[in-house]
Amino acid sequence: MTALDLSSPVAVVGTGTMGQGIAQVALVAGHPVRLFDTAPGRAREAAVAIGARLDRLVEKNRLAASDRDIARARLVAAESLGDLADCGLVVEAVLEQLDVKQELFRALEDVVGEDCLLATNTSSLSVTAIGGALRNPGRFVGLHFFNPAPLLPLVEVVSGYATDVTSATRAYETARSWGKTPVACADTPGFIVNRIARPFYAEAFAVYEAQGADPATIDAVLRESGGFRMGAFELTDLIGQDVNESVTHSVWQSFFQDVRFTPSLAQRRLVESGRLGRKTGHGWFDYRDDGTGAEGAEPHTAEKQQAPAYVLAEGDLGPAAELLALIREAGIQVREDEEDHGTRLVLPGGGQLALADGQTSVEFRDVVYFDLALDYRKATRIALSASQDTSQQTLSEAIGLFQALGKDVSVIGDIPGMIVARTVARIVDLAHDAVAKGVATEEDIDTAMRLGVNYPLGPFEWSRRLGRMWAFSLLDDLHDRDPSGRYAPSLALYRHSFATEKREGAS
Repeated sequence: MTALDLSSPVAVVGTGTMGQGIAQVALVAGHPVRLFDTAPGRAREAAVAIGARLDRLVEKNRLAASDRDIARARLVAAESLGDLADCGLVVEAVLEQLDVKQELFRALEDVVGEDCLLATNTSSLSVTAIGGALRNPGRFVGLHFFNPAPLLPLVEVVSGYATDVTSATRAYETARSWGKTPVACADTPGFIVNRIARPFYAEAFAVYEAQGADPATIDAVLRESGGFRMGAFELTDLIGQDVNESVTHSVWQSFFQDVRFTPSLAQRRLVESGRLGRKTGHGWFDYRDDGTGAEGAEPHTAEKQQAPAYVLAEGDLGPAAELLALIREAGIQVREDEEDHGTRLVLPGGGQLALADGQTSVEFRDVVYFDLALDYRKATRIALSASQDTSQQTLSEAIGLFQALGKDVSVIGDIPGMIVARTVARIVDLAHDAVAKGVATEEDIDTAMRLGVNYPLGPFEWSRRLGRMWAFSLLDDLHDRDPSGRYAPSLALYRHSFATEKREGAS
């Protein structure tokens, strides 16, 4: 099944920001486009707004003036659903309410031809449930664009329980012909991105709720150590706290209140207070005239400390192995204990420095944990975690060591798994679980997370880089300390970790 022919009209029902964006994508791709909205005059206003965006593309030399004029001639504001009768594809972008969408598609089914593909842009509702209201649900599919649709390349092509393979394939190929990067997924709560991205927000909020660190510090660590484009607090302020919490709540409810997706009480209080983020002038950060916003919020940064003269390396530090080369380059002697197979550094005062592993500092005599980094050489900030029992000398030596490597240092509370490590481990776990349950392929999940939410690596890219047992071991230790089930490794991750170990041992 090939993509929809360019001569076939595409209709967009619902002319808000997302609807206009989808219409613009189809229009620039070469289709005749029909806009429809139940609110009088809205479709005509949307057509004018899209025309203005085309003008800006011409001004930026991204679209030829002649192509703009031709595109404008193909854009029509429909007066009624009947004007959509000859369309080959109708995409809905109306209110996120199941009954509203079902009623719309039942009406459309009485208007369009039998070969017309019907699609919903829902981000939180079941594609199967919406399509269940149709006489022919086989031609119904999810086409989940990301906002702003003209700029973001990802489109999740969602097959409902009754969606025909031919319909899903046509939708996939059509999205690709429009210059988008489609990924195929089954109809599961949150699809790919909104399902697997939940820990990025949830773990940041959990660290905050445990008084491990303030929002500015957590965000700085996620950006400067984890390599994420934005931190969880500034990103939810941009999205809107009400919108982000609504998606989280929807996924949680749809998974029958699975503890892995439990919403944040702190975020609930923020929404209840009306602090919804940038759009209201206040969210986690203050964006009003007298506030500094996310950009001006200062993370906690440790004061300058003396670097240790040497460190004793017990083992290769695992995923943090490149630190040994950085320490040597900084002029600090690295002594190696070749007989010890641990993964830690011993500091001159006798204290230990270890990569976050899901345990707490208070469990040991004198240990400082350091967080995971995407790239320790390029990272500009490292988080350290210590307990009230950690000696000041050990903490000072740990701070001084990373400062000697050119890093800012943020000291957080005694949080098992810290910030980046626990976040990445949970994302990896949910990704493995999704593949095992037939949601999507590894390749499509990695593509979706990189393009949909700008992650520096896809979950499986992280998993391969960190090693087969890393995420499982960290989550298993976290689960021991929080037996609620939130951190229990999935059976899929367990199988992946130990099956790989068995294969390697047999080779």
